[in-house]
Amino acid sequence: MTETGSTSAGVPAVSGHQASLDGIRAVAAFAVLVFHVAMEAGTALEPGFLGGVLSRGEIGVPIFFTLSGLLLYRAWAAEVLIGDPAPSKRRYLWRRFLRIIPAYWLVVAVALLLWGEVHRSDPWTWGNMLFLVHIYDTNPWWFGLGPKGLGQMWSLAVELTFYLTLPLVAAALRGFALRAGPDLGARARRLLIGLVAMAAVSYVYTIFEYFPEYRPWMNVWLPRSWTFFVPGMALAVLTVWARADDGRIRRLCAALASSWGTLWLIAGLAYLIAATPVTGPRFVGLGGIWTAFYEQALYTVIAFCLVAPAALEPERATPVRALLGGRVMSYLGRISYGVFLWQFVVIYLWYDFTGQEPWSGNLLLNLAAVGAITVALSGLTYRYVEEPARRLIRFIPQSAGGAGPGSPKATALRQNA
Repeated sequence: MTETGSTSAGVPAVSGHQASLDGIRAVAAFAVLVFHVAMEAGTALEPGFLGGVLSRGEIGVPIFFTLSGLLLYRAWAAEVLIGDPAPSKRRYLWRRFLRIIPAYWLVVAVALLLWGEVHRSDPWTWGNMLFLVHIYDTNPWWFGLGPKGLGQMWSLAVELTFYLTLPLVAAALRGFALRAGPDLGARARRLLIGLVAMAAVSYVYTIFEYFPEYRPWMNVWLPRSWTFFVPGMALAVLTVWARADDGRIRRLCAALASSWGTLWLIAGLAYLIAATPVTGPRFVGLGGIWTAFYEQALYTVIAFCLVAPAALEPERATPVRALLGGRVMSYLGRISYGVFLWQFVVIYLWYDFTGQEPWSGNLLLNLAAVGAITVALSGLTYRYVEEPARRLIRFIPQSAGGAGPGSPKATALRQNA
């Protein structure tokens, strides 16, 4: 893979729509889709190289978390480093609500009506699922991560918790950074130090997941995943810092962006390592504390190395944009949320329709059929549910003095959010 560009390239792009990030979303969404189809077919559970590689398609979830950290924290980083107005928390929360909840509620209703059985009339179940608090129920009636058709929603619950706590985290980081005085570099370094500490908490938290006894439900709570959000938040700091400082940081960002081939090679090698038994059994949350540490560290490296070239690319044509920002990849990225939401519903309906038993093989045929149906459903959901819901943000009043999503600076920083 040939690398192009130089360290003297332009500053990272933050304005307009970054199509390359859509491509990253598409990669993450379809990695998770392939993983779930391969698990249902049983191919990901087979010994050997192929089974190992397919069994780690769950890496798409950490990649989504890294993208969230990048896109959502960037406005707060800009407030601290270049004096932009503080984001409007009310509009930020409404924007998050309108972005994820309407389409999610649709899928929850479909899944519970199809497979909820006696629990369809249970207000507790509906409340848990509709408000994404089911991961905090340590004695659920379902087996696994969620009711049938909704097993992937644990990660959306983690995302929601991140959304709700991000203003608090941003305030803590801001207070720590401002103690450095007016110097831009000193503030940025403090933000990065604070983020390193935040990532370290993930590993400390994991210790308590396993000691004094194993508590598997802690595996799907936010603190364990902070290590995946932090790379995106750190990239947010770097993009804002590089645009305000034409010295070493700008050259560092340009070097990372132009070294896309090297970074993706590192991500690929880390993925192959993660596909070995070093990260434990092929089910979420199983294994020991050391396999958990290895998984967290390797997935963090993969997510950073995959996202960084797209996050730091300059405002000009690049190989990364050519690979990830084309019409097809950009469209798949835009509908990626629907791909995430619908995949288990489609998998189970397809298996019922074809009369197949789980773990019976036929990976390629099932993947083609499930992928095509999921993409079609996701396109419809994007057009008729997601986009109309997102446009409702115009009815939310803008706070005085805040950089709400309607302001030019906030719009530039949040186009992909």
